[in-house]
Amino acid sequence: MTTVEPGAPACAAPEVSRAVEALAGRTIAALTGAGLSTDSGIPDYRGDGSPRRTPMTFQDFVGDPAKRRRYWVGSHLGWRTFSATRPNTGHLALAGLEDAGVVSGLVTQNVDGLHLRAGSRRVVELHGNMRGATCLACGTRCAREEVAARLERDNPALALPDGVRLGPDGDVLPESWEHVAVPDCQVCGGILKPDVVFFGELVPAEQTRAAERIVDDAEALLVAGSSLAVNSGLRLVERARRRGLPIVIINRGATKGDRRAHVKLDAGTTETLEALASALT
Repeated sequence: MTTVEPGAPACAAPEVSRAVEALAGRTIAALTGAGLSTDSGIPDYRGDGSPRRTPMTFQDFVGDPAKRRRYWVGSHLGWRTFSATRPNTGHLALAGLEDAGVVSGLVTQNVDGLHLRAGSRRVVELHGNMRGATCLACGTRCAREEVAARLERDNPALALPDGVRLGPDGDVLPESWEHVAVPDCQVCGGILKPDVVFFGELVPAEQTRAAERIVDDAEALLVAGSSLAVNSGLRLVERARRRGLPIVIINRGATKGDRRAHVKLDAGTTETLEALASALT
């Protein structure tokens, strides 16, 4: 495996040429993670200097009304932030590679929807998305805009820029959410859950199969901005390795897939994707 040293200019590094050699002339499956969206202003919770957090589990969401209220406040603020973000040049580079017939499909661990907004078409959102919510009792689905409107109607403070107090780490302070009215299903009154995969929750089998098909249909795998700390992504890298596909990983810092990679670039994701897109099209 060849590795770019930290801090090396991505576009000038010789290893970028090695990555191009590994990928050129092959159809590519792309796997992306949070490190790709940091240049759009969305935090990477696993990178160096990232704030500590306690992710919501499915069990806590379903079984603890107080934690469910707190989650909905934070999720609503996150949804508003995601709605205001824009795809960066890395997202656009991958969409351009798909247009050129180089990228045959894309699997993302992100829930921000930025790949679709950038123009990528064959996208599997492995961990779901924030565009909708589903009733856990009857399966009724609704758009996130509808849920947001109900949240702000029933909790007017959530509609104000300064209506919710944030702590210095960007977290919501307790007094801001303990009396929040959370939305429920308007059909049966059941618990509404955003269409994201919570910590400890299994990725839906349909999403797993779709992601596997993207890897199986490709002749190389490009990982961008993922530490591969979550097994759902690492399994796809292992699947590519078993098929003998060239694997290129771009990420700041080590990943759990580095030993499987033909080329590992410890470099900025967006600028490296731009360089690769320029060389491959």
